[in-house]
Amino acid sequence: MNATDDVSPSPLPVHLAVIMDGNGRWAQARGLPREAGHRAGAETVREIVTECRKLGIRYLTLYTFSSENWNRPKTEVAALFSLLLEFLGQEVPRMEREGIRLNILGDIDGLPLAARTALRHGMRRTAANDGMVLNLALNYGGRAEIVRAVQELLREGVSPNDVTEESFARHLYTAGQPDPDFLIRTSGEQRLSNYLLYQCAYSEFYFTPVPWPDFRVPQLHEALAVYGSRSRRFGKTQEQIDAR
Repeated sequence: MNATDDVSPSPLPVHLAVIMDGNGRWAQARGLPREAGHRAGAETVREIVTECRKLGIRYLTLYTFSSENWNRPKTEVAALFSLLLEFLGQEVPRMEREGIRLNILGDIDGLPLAARTALRHGMRRTAANDGMVLNLALNYGGRAEIVRAVQELLREGVSPNDVTEESFARHLYTAGQPDPDFLIRTSGEQRLSNYLLYQCAYSEFYFTPVPWPDFRVPQLHEALAVYGSRSRRFGKTQEQIDAR
């Protein structure tokens, strides 16, 4: 069996998070503008979303645009949002047909009007879908998410003794979703970059030198096979796990 055959790695993560890194470097290595790398990366998104839906992964979270990305050149930022609008126009009807629910993690009110409008339209159209949740982390920062959760608890007048991990998690963007079991970062960097800081406390990490535009189904299967080979301990010793 080769890497492109139908496989179902076991066990699969319920929630897969991805830091899609390397679009710009992929383009520069080919003498292309950075925008070409982002367009190539959008094709990878389509392929990975389709494969995750086929495999039965219930939650897929993609780090699409961080709050720090506003510091990039204005032309690149504009190209990214133009590409987002194009992606939503093409993919939301397919998500609707295939049972994929679109969800946004991040400060949607801080996005350009056209992006806000398209995203809210996509979320409305797919709100009843229950086959898979596709989270796009947009205008997102992990520290800002934690601060936002604290502010909401304070506004509600919750006493310090009543703050629990469960009540805190209900104020995160991922409220109602399981934490990521597995986090993949492409293009060789080995850090979280302010991504899902609270939720990834016990996630398994996988770092690959492959840039995002080249991370396709065979590379996804390879990563999932690594996940399937690991023993998740959640702070327990192997002896405690074996005794269960």
